[in-house]
Amino acid sequence: MELNIILDLLMFLTVIIMLMSGFPVAFTLGGTALIFVGIGIYFDEIDSDFIGLIPERIFGTMTNDVLLAVPLFIFMGVMLERSKIAEELLDSMSRLMGRLPGGLGISVTIVGALLAASTGIVGATVVTMGLLSLPTMLKRGYSPALASGTIAASGTLGQIIPPSIVLVLLGDQLSSAWQTAQLEMGNWAPEPLSVGDLFAGALIPGMVLVLLYILYQIAVAMIFPKLSPPISKDEAADTVSTARLLGAFLPPIFLIIAVLGSIIAGIATPTEAAAVGAVGAILMTGYKVEPDKAWPVYGAGLSLAGLVIITNLFDLRLNREDISAGDYLGIALAIILSLCALWGVGVATYRSHREKILHHVMQSTTRISAMIFMILIGAAMFSLVFKGFEGDEFIHDFLSNLPGGKFTALILVMAVMFVLGFFLDFIEITFVVVPIVAPVLLMMDIHPVWLGIMMAMNLQTSFLTPPFGFALFYLRGVAPKSVTTMQIYKGVLPYVLIQILMLAILWFFPEMTTWLPGVLFK
Repeated sequence: MELNIILDLLMFLTVIIMLMSGFPVAFTLGGTALIFVGIGIYFDEIDSDFIGLIPERIFGTMTNDVLLAVPLFIFMGVMLERSKIAEELLDSMSRLMGRLPGGLGISVTIVGALLAASTGIVGATVVTMGLLSLPTMLKRGYSPALASGTIAASGTLGQIIPPSIVLVLLGDQLSSAWQTAQLEMGNWAPEPLSVGDLFAGALIPGMVLVLLYILYQIAVAMIFPKLSPPISKDEAADTVSTARLLGAFLPPIFLIIAVLGSIIAGIATPTEAAAVGAVGAILMTGYKVEPDKAWPVYGAGLSLAGLVIITNLFDLRLNREDISAGDYLGIALAIILSLCALWGVGVATYRSHREKILHHVMQSTTRISAMIFMILIGAAMFSLVFKGFEGDEFIHDFLSNLPGGKFTALILVMAVMFVLGFFLDFIEITFVVVPIVAPVLLMMDIHPVWLGIMMAMNLQTSFLTPPFGFALFYLRGVAPKSVTTMQIYKGVLPYVLIQILMLAILWFFPEMTTWLPGVLFK
């Protein structure tokens, strides 16, 4: 075996060992890359001028407009977590569905799906629902295994249901891999692949996965009624009012429509939609803080909706010679509505600041965003050095020459990602593995959206797989001592099998991922 390939394998093995030893991810990736650059220069496997490419790669990463969506979506998720919206949703749904066998579990799944579409942050969702619903489910006589498995699985829906940070990061990496693959194949004007394509492609699989979860819970309630009993008659008599139910459901639904709807309708890019989601989260928090003084928030929401309508009815550009009277009217209305929206957002921001919510949200957003971007920089350095040793060509030759062609190659890659998910976070896998294997798979005529959703679903499965699934650690940290670790493992295993079933469904029916993007963005 050639020396450069040996160095590539040693570099990858070094990263895995260092990460499993607990070293910080970003510094492990970047430090390993720099050390092996020095080794490569010493053995004349890399030219010394290669070091000059590293700052260029980092600069290119930090000027990527798509990645601006990451801190905005994180801000939106943390703000919604602090606004207690999950608590109100869970309480309303449990009162509504709790009278049915398995109703509490179904409620947790539905709320998990809504939070996934609102926040997209797995850890926050699992911890929040673990704190709020696990004690309630245990008190109502639910099996500890079924209750903990339902909460962990529902919390990971943020991996696959858009707007998901996983899909944003995967979309960025797959977009670069798609461009590289097309250029290698001689296509100098390829169709672009966007995060919006992945969002649209994940919508149907995400909803089908939620449906499979609910069907499993209904089956358990019918076959083993003692594992998920309904709530008592006294509690069932205390029904939730329609006004309270609407108050709990409408704000997150409106936010989901605003974020996903603006992307799917082509009104906004994912980055712009993330900004819409951040503003919407601020307004929702301002409403939750003082619901009896909600008119500035309502005014801001209506003003923003009005601005969307006006921009589609009038030409609001001012740098024109001829502006009609109708356009002047539209410009005037747009200015008035903008001022109303700014007033409402300002009031909501002041309320969240006064209640010490904004300070916590900004700290959490900065910490999480800095972690992700440091990992991204380290991963960019690692993949550059890996390619400098011609590791990409070795991977291409290895996968291309496997018996069975592209399907064997895809199965092998998915199996490796599944196993790595036991030990590594989805961020490391996305930034380290995807840039290496994705160009090769895409050159085998695999649809990029289908590949992205398959990878996202695979990463979601790894979140639940014992013994190292991250969702299990999150839940173990907040679960009562009466719930054992083995009960948590036992509870998630059926959901892991459901997700593997979902992967098989996507394998045989790839149209589930490609149909909606083809309709919306053709």
